[in-house]
Amino acid sequence: MFIETESTPNPATLKFLPGRDVMGAATADFASVEAAGRSPLATALFALPGVTRVFLGGDFVTVTKTDDASWQALKPQVLGTIMDHFVAGRPVVEGAGAEADEDVDPADAEVVAQIKELLDNRVRPAVAGDGGDIVFRGYRDGVVKLHMQGACSGCPSSSATLKHGIENLLRHYVPEVRAVEQVAR
Repeated sequence: MFIETESTPNPATLKFLPGRDVMGAATADFASVEAAGRSPLATALFALPGVTRVFLGGDFVTVTKTDDASWQALKPQVLGTIMDHFVAGRPVVEGAGAEADEDVDPADAEVVAQIKELLDNRVRPAVAGDGGDIVFRGYRDGVVKLHMQGACSGCPSSSATLKHGIENLLRHYVPEVRAVEQVAR
């Protein structure tokens, strides 16, 4: 098994591509070892010293490290853990995860549908290319609430991407949108 690696805009995060399906159309973001309980792969990665976050994407895994850990030492351990997991045929995630509720006024259903379509077709593929994901969490009074995951969580350029890129795109195509805010969950 050959696993490619790619850098991300977040220097603390690397993207690992095992050359196979990881989560398919779904994603899973684990910000702690406690949150990773339903994922044998994420749990194994958190067992490595210096791992602080694990994000599972469609065909990739992103791993975020502590500031004092070096990729030179950690990268081979992550590669070995991912390889061992897939070679053993273990599941990536067990059971269903708890999804956060969306904060949406039912009267805004048409606007929300437009926002989600733009996010799914124009934004999420680009964000996934950088090792992350963006999740719609709500829309009220012209404000879109989004949650950044994976490499995008804590990335130095994520707030600029959110404000200048995503907000401008949404405001251009959906005039009802006034602003975009990042939310924790």
